[in-house]
Amino acid sequence: MLKFAVFTPLLPACLGGLYLLSEVFLSITRRSGTGAVSRDRRSLILLWLVITLSIWLSIRASYWPPGRLPRSLVWPWLGLFTFVLGIALRWYAILYLGRFFTVNVAIAQEHELIDSGPYRWIRHPSYTGALLALVGFGLSLGSWVALICLVIPTTAVFSWRIYVEERALSEALGDAYRQYMARTRRLIPFLY
Repeated sequence: MLKFAVFTPLLPACLGGLYLLSEVFLSITRRSGTGAVSRDRRSLILLWLVITLSIWLSIRASYWPPGRLPRSLVWPWLGLFTFVLGIALRWYAILYLGRFFTVNVAIAQEHELIDSGPYRWIRHPSYTGALLALVGFGLSLGSWVALICLVIPTTAVFSWRIYVEERALSEALGDAYRQYMARTRRLIPFLY
């Protein structure tokens, strides 16, 4: 079993590497095909820039002593649990959406509304998963300042991305998507 002194510094590096590999894999394998119409509005580039900058800032902020959370095994384990939960939700949502999931906002030919599985409760479970993973990463750093550096900018950029995506889906799917929007929440079931 790894001792606290060894486990704590390695955890953020492992989680960050896993998140990066996961997103690079998606970027390579899940771009829209030739039959899809892109509606991305450069939101993918903005998303990558903000997430990268936020992770870098959070790592830098984690070294600021007044911003440190009390030294405890709770933070790395809670961070690990939250990260794994987030990645699992993100991948479940991606796999459930199947061929309609792309990293860039695009409308495929014969695009259809998926409103079952994780999409039954929230419209963007893969974004919820990504945000949970980033919260887990921030907790693993053991700094409330690092957590703020991650959560605020990434939530803002995901909100922009959601706006772009919902606009494209509303145009493509019409009333069916607008009715779906009326009965579901964006990121958190029953709340938001």
